[in-house]
Amino acid sequence: MTDKIVVVSTCAGEEEAGRLAQVLVEARLAACVTILPGARSVYRWQGAIEQAAEYVLLIKSSRELFEPLRAALERAHTYDVPEILALPVVAGSANYLSWLAGELRA
Repeated sequence: MTDKIVVVSTCAGEEEAGRLAQVLVEARLAACVTILPGARSVYRWQGAIEQAAEYVLLIKSSRELFEPLRAALERAHTYDVPEILALPVVAGSANYLSWLAGELRA
């Protein structure tokens, strides 16, 4: 098990996805954010079943930075309740994990 995480989030559009990624990488809370267009979410919101086209963000970070990352994402996000789920990185390429660590806040 590593100390690295992938935080999954979604947002409504391409412009917001780029803005959120920029905020997180500039603050060194994420080493990289991969933006995946074309997602469709089905969920219950305020008692009704909704469907929405969304962009998925795969945010590469570390466990120690999760709380400031979460706070920054919530501040910058347009959703009332943004999806913010941290998944552990069990293992990975040594070169990639080393690069990732070097791009995050010390």
